[in-house]
Amino acid sequence: MQREAAAVRAEWLGHLLSTVPADRPAAEAAISELYRLIGLDPPRFHWVASPLAAVETVPPGMRLRASETADRFAAWPLPPRFRRLVSEFTARLDVSIMRDYGPLDRIIGQLVRSPIRVSANSTLHTALRPVQETAGRNDAWYTALCRSWPAHYDAIRRTSGVVFTPEQDRLLDLWSTAARSCGWWWPRERACVVSERPVEIHTEVWGDEGEVRLHRPDGPALRFADGWDVHAWHGTKVPPWVIDDPGVDRITAETNVEVRRCAIEKIGWGGYIDGAGLRLVGTAPDPGNPGSELRLYDFREQTRVLLAVNGSTERDGHRRRYGLTVPGGIDDPVAAAGWTYGLSGDQYSRLVRRT
Repeated sequence: MQREAAAVRAEWLGHLLSTVPADRPAAEAAISELYRLIGLDPPRFHWVASPLAAVETVPPGMRLRASETADRFAAWPLPPRFRRLVSEFTARLDVSIMRDYGPLDRIIGQLVRSPIRVSANSTLHTALRPVQETAGRNDAWYTALCRSWPAHYDAIRRTSGVVFTPEQDRLLDLWSTAARSCGWWWPRERACVVSERPVEIHTEVWGDEGEVRLHRPDGPALRFADGWDVHAWHGTKVPPWVIDDPGVDRITAETNVEVRRCAIEKIGWGGYIDGAGLRLVGTAPDPGNPGSELRLYDFREQTRVLLAVNGSTERDGHRRRYGLTVPGGIDDPVAAAGWTYGLSGDQYSRLVRRT
């Protein structure tokens, strides 16, 4: 069963990361049926190239109600109705599944639902942040659009003896078809704006169950056909300069700690330390990582940086050098290493090996 679940997970990850053009007829047919299920006629569809374009676009010929302007997305009337449809549907499924297949549900959650959810949050949902800034937050709606929940019930249906009712099969098929066929969609009562998929997406595997996150060292990690893109370094969204043109002066001027860390990692801690001319305070063998050296430098006011070598290898077989900031009053590299673990230098020296 675990092998079958992993196959379903890989299939849904493929849908999540797809860059092929949307299957517009399939998406429109599925969304139209979902409209009917909440008692409305099918909408007029308007397709756009990216999620950002979706919230900035008014469908041609449509006069918007005050409650359906982009800046009031959190108050739109239809998303809660669709969300309620999903919630009631999954609640009924959960009752029957947990009654007879509780252990299976937990296994599928671990092998399928959680990896898809984490991967979605670390890839495409990263792109939603500027959309939310433009249109206002509606986390419940984006949760309803997440591929993790239809993937979960699809995996249960395909890997077990659970039998869904025809009504449950139909609703799951409709949501699954929409999730497989297009990007996100924004429903109004008379029109639905639907986003195409990205044309380019670059990720790296970073979890034990195949979870992925955005990462690209030489360009945008996510790009849509209209040019809207996202740069990312090991899952952290960063300004384009971090990837395209990092430099000591820009790093020094950057106030965001995470962005600064990513930029330093991009050029390498050794390169940054040399370029910034940081003063070496001291060196010492690393007792927690035999064969490696600890190097302590002055960094910023009241702060020093400890340059160390990772105790475990990366996926490419290399050991990464990384920097950790420590209080400026620490003069001993071993004491600095201990401080990062909440230990004294003497306690750290007695560690068998750091991982």
